[in-house]
Amino acid sequence: MRLVGGVTVGHWTDLEARTGCTVVRLPNGAIASGEIRGGSPASREFELLDPVRRVDRLDAVVLSGGSAFGLAAGSGVADALGEAGIGFETPHGVVPIVVGMSLYDLGVGDASVRPNAKHGRLALAAATAEPAVGRIGAGAGATVGKWRGPDHAIDAGLGISTMTDGELAVSAVVAVNAVGDIDDGSDPARIREGVSAWPLADDALGADLSTNTVIGVVATNAVLDAGDCLVIAQGAHDGLARAVFPPHMRSDGDGFVAAATGEVEAPVDQVRMLAVVAVETAIRSTVGSLEG
Repeated sequence: MRLVGGVTVGHWTDLEARTGCTVVRLPNGAIASGEIRGGSPASREFELLDPVRRVDRLDAVVLSGGSAFGLAAGSGVADALGEAGIGFETPHGVVPIVVGMSLYDLGVGDASVRPNAKHGRLALAAATAEPAVGRIGAGAGATVGKWRGPDHAIDAGLGISTMTDGELAVSAVVAVNAVGDIDDGSDPARIREGVSAWPLADDALGADLSTNTVIGVVATNAVLDAGDCLVIAQGAHDGLARAVFPPHMRSDGDGFVAAATGEVEAPVDQVRMLAVVAVETAIRSTVGSLEG
């Protein structure tokens, strides 16, 4: 699966336990920001992505299963990058800037198996410019359609899509574990099976609405600053809202990081447009994917 130049992606997967982690390694000096929507996020170092913060460059993003436990995978990635001398320069050595986001997959496979620092290292070591997609890495235990109840949940996974316009390119790497359905655009009402009312009002806990989240990275070769990258992250959420219904629920912790490698001059709105379509396409690609 083609990615923006210089960006690589690696996975660690436990297929039996239905969990894993995915590392998006960014070229040195990539500018980044991000945005979280939904009510139940699990994240590491996300506050650094605010454009007002001192550090605006990012070395890697770790997407993981395992809920908050899975954030430990980021420590392994940071340790490995630090050992390689990669990170933010300080008087006493480099400090790698590694953002992490996790989704909840504990109820799908073996809840005692969660991505940890060792697994993060393995995913980083496996990073490639042509990564696999499907039920792999952070998408190994991902499901969608849970707002209709556990009997309606279907497997999703991790999707990747790249959109181009001349030399400009935008790649989206998305692990899709939404409360809602994947909307393929065929139903104008965005409600399948003729259901037009909230189906779980009487049994929200039994519907397993707490076990969700869509997390991803959008990378572009455009020349952008951190404020522009925030705009691109917002566009990524627009892409999610085009592909998932209902989006950004209180029991989702949807989050996107946007990063720019600084090679092609382009208007930020042009980049945002490509980001919307890349995320939408990546999400829709996950339903029915068996790879991995």
